[in-house]
Amino acid sequence: MAYPELSPFVFENEFQNKTIDFSNPVAVKTLNKALLFKYYDIKYWDFPDSNLCPPIPGRVDYIHYIADLLRTSGITSKVHVLDIGTGATCIYPLLGYKYYAWRFVGTDIDKTSLKCAKEIIAKNNLSENLSLRFQKDSAHILEGVVNKVDEFSVTMCNPPFYKSEQEAQEATERKLKGLNKKGHQQVRNFSGKSNELWYKGGEKAFIHNYLYESTLFKDQCIWFTTLVSKKDLLKGIQDSLKKLGASKIKIIDMGQGNKISRIVAWTFQ
Repeated sequence: MAYPELSPFVFENEFQNKTIDFSNPVAVKTLNKALLFKYYDIKYWDFPDSNLCPPIPGRVDYIHYIADLLRTSGITSKVHVLDIGTGATCIYPLLGYKYYAWRFVGTDIDKTSLKCAKEIIAKNNLSENLSLRFQKDSAHILEGVVNKVDEFSVTMCNPPFYKSEQEAQEATERKLKGLNKKGHQQVRNFSGKSNELWYKGGEKAFIHNYLYESTLFKDQCIWFTTLVSKKDLLKGIQDSLKKLGASKIKIIDMGQGNKISRIVAWTFQ
């Protein structure tokens, strides 16, 4: 096996296919490490168990859809990306640089997460192209981290889904039941720190705050984008963007496994 650390977690299921126990957070994290090592030459990728462990295929999809968006807009070189809420894993900057050689600025409101991300960047010798900024005010998304001299090709954002810790925990328990695992409430492969999973007012409040703040930097960024997990939010988002003066709005369907998500992209230019 190319990544021997994964071996203890691999077994044959009833269909004689090799797999892992996806309710085991250590197994999932090790699988993602193996994927990053084999396909993206990421030799170091570690972070606390309390942080969200991102599924690599879904994150790669977002990167590729952004690449398509930029390509159709004639933006193919010197791409500079702002990753909002980059987290301890620094996953979007890693994938975006490895695939397309994009430069990134990653932001987060959690200093511990930024410390982990900084270590990942340094140990993979990517400091020249990937940088990080601390968002001091959790009420803001772009304000406080975008400087007057900044120019970005595009922003990326994977918003917190839930309104509270309780709502996030209930969703976790439903997922664990879906994997036919019971009694694992305290162990979450679907782990995550508060700022990664929930936001006062939930996904809707976060995104609408983001929409408003994008108007403040409309001349410094060509495209703004966000993932949207709840389909019923799309009409409200589109209506708000029209009122805010967006010149183009795109809804891009994105599916990975059982999870269906969408990317909303908008520009004022």
